[in-house]
Amino acid sequence: MSNLSSIHTAASAATAPRPAISAWPNVDNLYRRFAELVKQPMRPIRADKMPQVMRYFDERCQGSRRLSERAKAVIPGGVQHNLAFNHPFPLAITQAEGAHMTDVDGNRYIDFLQAGGPTLLGSNHPAVRQKVNEVLDSCGPVTGLLHEYEVKLAELVCQSMPGVDMVRLLGSGTEAVMGAVRLARAYTGKKRIIKVGGAYHGWSDQLVVGMRLPKTGRMEAVGIPHGATGNTQECNPNDLDALRSQLRWNRLRGGTAAVLLEPLGPESGTRPVHPDYNRQVRKLCDEFGALMIFDEVVTGFRIGMGGAQAYFGVKPDLTVLGKCLTGGYPMAGAIGGRKDIMMMLVGGIGTTAKRAFVGGTLSANPLSCVAGYYALREAQRTDAAGVAGRAGDRLRQGLDEIINRLGLPYVAYNMGSIVHLQTSGVLLLDTSSLWKLFKVKDEAKRRKHMMEEMGAAYTAHGLITLAGSRIYTSLADTNQVIDDALNRFEDVFKLV
Repeated sequence: MSNLSSIHTAASAATAPRPAISAWPNVDNLYRRFAELVKQPMRPIRADKMPQVMRYFDERCQGSRRLSERAKAVIPGGVQHNLAFNHPFPLAITQAEGAHMTDVDGNRYIDFLQAGGPTLLGSNHPAVRQKVNEVLDSCGPVTGLLHEYEVKLAELVCQSMPGVDMVRLLGSGTEAVMGAVRLARAYTGKKRIIKVGGAYHGWSDQLVVGMRLPKTGRMEAVGIPHGATGNTQECNPNDLDALRSQLRWNRLRGGTAAVLLEPLGPESGTRPVHPDYNRQVRKLCDEFGALMIFDEVVTGFRIGMGGAQAYFGVKPDLTVLGKCLTGGYPMAGAIGGRKDIMMMLVGGIGTTAKRAFVGGTLSANPLSCVAGYYALREAQRTDAAGVAGRAGDRLRQGLDEIINRLGLPYVAYNMGSIVHLQTSGVLLLDTSSLWKLFKVKDEAKRRKHMMEEMGAAYTAHGLITLAGSRIYTSLADTNQVIDDALNRFEDVFKLV
């Protein structure tokens, strides 16, 4: 090799982004720890310390309280989105920037919610905001016709993700999943969909099955006719034998259109999968003629520009995108995949081609597309997924140290910038049969209440998390931010 080649190779190695997930957690060890957590008595905030936590909301959050009371009069439950639920009432936010947000009462928080995961760059990134403002000044948020940035965004996604040859932009992750399922059925001529139980794939009628807790079936399917979910099946995560058995049984009855899964495991890895699981599912899909659909609504671009499919080296037939696709701006959803499949989404009125119909007047609007293009370009330039992933590592390592030092049974682990902190274990209860589900119903209520109280304690100590059990780090989370957060978590854990 010439000296010039050696220098070029060394420079490329030095500048190449490091993996966003530094190491996959020991899954068997995690499940042992999960089992220990739910077998022993809960370790909530002590009863004599909860009044101290609640005083924060009484004394420091009066503006949020008043606004939440007004909201209850005109909005069911007082919130428009599940992320906003917060014990004892939702916080009203007036400013979000980088790693922090501020409420209407002037209280400042470290933002580990990051809008549920989409703001990988941190909230309200100025480079993206500037480009969005330029497009708003020139043509407004929507034209109904083609815009340069929808092409540029689609090109960037196709260049980045191994399993994506073409992209159809839609309004949300829920819409994208609906479209992907319809597309799989249209392409294969089969109707059955197998999902991995416990995963959330949006709120469409056909997928409100086994949500959050595996094998809970239609527990949350109120208002949904049985026919709507009649062709949706579920298998427990990591259970390849059960998946093979279901695929074999389906083959006798016409086959399986697709297997739908979150590549980290249900609920962004709340029930993590073994590192070879996705590869084995790919083999089963090929063996039985089913399409493989990756739901990368959370992992797409947060696990790196190539998503989880690049990390695992597994190419799905279809990919569902959302959240990070537009960097926190609205109308974030897309279906991507193989060209021969994606061509069944051809648009137009009165076409005679066989197609799977999807729509959306506001899909691919200029505002969302320019935001997505520059958010992804900035993530690429700054290696945002890698930086956020290392922040997640630092946070998880610090949480482990505090948990072990204080002798608590809690479990912290991370897949890069997606950090899980299990304190109550409510989502880890065994619900693998109707009898077990019935047995743990009251236990689940108690553990859910504990999780709400833990979330309130984090908030009172200046930390915003997702339901008190999930944390998203971002490019904005410097070592100083993470160390500040760890001090606050320790103050909460000392109330236990």
